[in-house]
Amino acid sequence: MLSAVRRLTLSLALSVCFTLPAAARAPVLGETANQQTRYIATYFPGRMTGSPAEMLSADYLRQQFAQWGYQSDIRAFHSRYVYTTENKHANWHNVTGSTVIAAHEGKEPQQIIIMAHLDTYAPQSDNDVDNNLGGLTLQGVDDNAAGLGVLLELAQRLKAVPTRYGIRFIATSGEEEGKLGAENVLKRMSEKEKKNTLLVINLDNLVVGDRLYFNSGQSTPAAVRKLTRDRALAIAHQHGIPAATNPGLNPRYPQGTGCCNDAEVFDKAGIPVLSVEATNWSLGKKDGYQQRAKSKAFPDGNSWHNVRLDNQQYLDEALPGRIEKRSRDVMRVMLPLVKELAKAGK
Repeated sequence: MLSAVRRLTLSLALSVCFTLPAAARAPVLGETANQQTRYIATYFPGRMTGSPAEMLSADYLRQQFAQWGYQSDIRAFHSRYVYTTENKHANWHNVTGSTVIAAHEGKEPQQIIIMAHLDTYAPQSDNDVDNNLGGLTLQGVDDNAAGLGVLLELAQRLKAVPTRYGIRFIATSGEEEGKLGAENVLKRMSEKEKKNTLLVINLDNLVVGDRLYFNSGQSTPAAVRKLTRDRALAIAHQHGIPAATNPGLNPRYPQGTGCCNDAEVFDKAGIPVLSVEATNWSLGKKDGYQQRAKSKAFPDGNSWHNVRLDNQQYLDEALPGRIEKRSRDVMRVMLPLVKELAKAGK
């Protein structure tokens, strides 16, 4: 249940309708994802866990799911993270995050979870503040409005598609503070629900990186990797979309696996995962954190949490057409893949 303060914040802000106008024609693949990405980044910057922008973005997502006929709700969770001052003093920061869940029912109890985190980076030290990392003005296009855009388009296109297995769409919060929302989702799952979860697909950082990567979890069985990661790569290559999987050049991250996002929580619990991201696992420390070659536009080879870089205007200038293209490319892979995995009917 939302607290009285959170309910008041939402009721005041929702006097404005945060819904996109209905299109007069059926959008082409990726168009809805692109529109949703830009809308979320524009109207909900600073989506830090527990902030008014985060709560409003969560309710916007709930409205979108409801508009398409989904039963959707917002689950609040309480957690905390450490903030470090300039003199190295660590303080606990309490937060109440918002997770949005919408369910597509299948004919059987097994399910596939599709996730994307809705929060943007909250400064976790005085050093972060000094370096303009995170905060109220961070649009978070790459991290992670684009992931939400694809999540929403998948939900829209799959709503009327009958499937053998259920699909649960989840927008988590608290990812930037240590995957807090994903941990809460896992904690609330019963043992039966965990057993019935065939796969968790995580969408994160889809824009800035050199190419798309499809990575499995370390605990994902080989047979499942073939049906998920390898199948995703095959679909991408059929469409001429540059895509790869982690080559395993860093011993901390074995070949074909990802790291450091919400999927990791489920991987550690023994649930099969597929991480979808855009980066470059062959550069820098070979840990996926250097998304592209260093350049004048991206001095560190990434846009992580940077207010100046991770916004629409900058990305449209530095990488013209990239947001639209990645929205389309990811949808071209993920829509047929999810239909296959969920055993969609005609």
